[in-house]
Amino acid sequence: MLSAAEIDFDLPANALVTSGMSKLLALVIIAMMVIQLIKPLGWPGLKRRSDFWKLAVLAMAAISITAALGHWT
Repeated sequence: MLSAAEIDFDLPANALVTSGMSKLLALVIIAMMVIQLIKPLGWPGLKRRSDFWKLAVLAMAAISITAALGHWT
């Protein structure tokens, strides 16, 4: 968590939330990729270990949408 001295108060309030949400989303998807490499999740489209790249594409799309929504408001 950021301390009061580290927060740039010129930013809109939702910028900190969007930034945190992007980081959380990235960490969750990276964890899913690691799990997929160790033991496949078995979800449709993720049956083989080599399918972990699909999670990377999903991560890039999700983070791009999150960033776009953060700049849109």
